[in-house]
Amino acid sequence: MEKLTNVKLTNAEFEQALRDIGARHYHNHHPFHRMLHSGACSQSQVQAWALNRYYYQSSIPKKDAIIVSRLPGADDRRIWRQRLVDHDGEQPGDGGIARWLRLATGVGLEPAYVESTAGILPITRFAVDAYVHFVRDRSLLEAVASSLTELFSPSIIAERVSGMLAHYDFVSQETLAYFNARLHQAPRDADFALNYVLTRAETRAEQEKVLAALRFKCDVLWAQLDGLYGAYVAPGHIPHGAFLAAPAAESVAR
Repeated sequence: MEKLTNVKLTNAEFEQALRDIGARHYHNHHPFHRMLHSGACSQSQVQAWALNRYYYQSSIPKKDAIIVSRLPGADDRRIWRQRLVDHDGEQPGDGGIARWLRLATGVGLEPAYVESTAGILPITRFAVDAYVHFVRDRSLLEAVASSLTELFSPSIIAERVSGMLAHYDFVSQETLAYFNARLHQAPRDADFALNYVLTRAETRAEQEKVLAALRFKCDVLWAQLDGLYGAYVAPGHIPHGAFLAAPAAESVAR
């Protein structure tokens, strides 16, 4: 780990440091992610992933609304509030949350059960709530920086879509429609957030806070997959009240 100094990184060095965090800590390296995309999951394990991820997806507009309320400039608020539209939609049945609900029902879950979040893992709730609280309680610079995992999402989305379509008979293009929009939304959002932190982090100390915020967000995503692996793969300790998956040996891969 680089020793902290008072010398401010150049923009090129700063951006590279951010991208290095993604290269080392983004959740595409997690064993559950690799199982999911390689066809090694049973249908019930895919259901557990979709169910728990719904809580994360449905919390994204909450954290974005917090950031909108904290941005002092109208121009920045107008740009950021597009994220709310992307996830909440302009009307019922539209937007990213609705598309994720269709993904969850497409893999065999009941929509009311998914929306209730009654069956999610405690670690999912804890990690996602910690992210929302982070955005609320830390500096605006750190709040914006925590969204920068979107720098790395296009590659994982492409891998997820191709892998799941290739390996799971119960998954279709329509099931994975959520990801089609994210392929252009995520780069747009990441470009704005990256430019924001590059221009607003005026000292090395602020740059270090930005880097730490991105690492924290990577940890939030990683923790969610840790929970899924521990409950539904090995050692298989499912907390009381959480979704009960069928035995993992019940393979559904082609």
